[in-house]
Amino acid sequence: MGDYMPNMHSNISFGLVNIPIVLNPVIKNNDTSFNQLHDKCMHRISYVKYCPHCKKNIKEINIIKGYEYEKDKYVVFNKNELNSLKPENEKEIEIISFIPIKEIDPVYFEKSYILEKTGKGKSYYLFCEALKKTKLVALAKTVNTSKFYYCILRFTEEKIIMTTLYFYEEVNLNNDIVKYKISDKELDLAIRLIESMKSSFEPKKYKDEYQDNIKNAINDKIDGKKIKKSKSKNKKAISDLMEALEKSLNEK
Repeated sequence: MGDYMPNMHSNISFGLVNIPIVLNPVIKNNDTSFNQLHDKCMHRISYVKYCPHCKKNIKEINIIKGYEYEKDKYVVFNKNELNSLKPENEKEIEIISFIPIKEIDPVYFEKSYILEKTGKGKSYYLFCEALKKTKLVALAKTVNTSKFYYCILRFTEEKIIMTTLYFYEEVNLNNDIVKYKISDKELDLAIRLIESMKSSFEPKKYKDEYQDNIKNAINDKIDGKKIKKSKSKNKKAISDLMEALEKSLNEK
């Protein structure tokens, strides 16, 4: 999938300066993992790679990659051919420019990784201080396994965070915005509602309610208890916009 492996060693190329780093994901997956079972015998399902043309199972060694350019017509590539297309400095993070982060719409942000120093780390700390003083982020490019990335490097909480970026062609922003006539009163009520709901962002406050419910249900099933269904909030739909805004404010 192109994800970086934990504890992967790499280098930041900053002009003629090479900064050795170890790369680790920022995000860990806390989703509960389920196995697929056969409902008759309760054993796990296995998967085989099957060729319907030859009507037999295929070994990994006999599988190649092909691109379908016409119906049922393929050009094929072996591993060496694909590897020859990668840039020479694979896994190196090559800085190409420095930009204000406000110029990048967050919709382009994909995945984030911590870049930690290795060795003595003087070049790492110099780079951190330079990013901190200039208040800029580094725009860079890199290759991991079979995927080419552009990414940004930013200084935060005494470390460098690398965030890979989606390409322009991957982002689907629909610019066909329908404009409606809005009254001053509607706008005033909407602003007042926003002001009444304003708060600071505290990540520790926000929990994955669905995963918590799943884990509780698993423990209940292990203990032979019935699953407690999550309570749903029944909100009455209000079609009139002004009425909906006024009632929302009155509930605050």
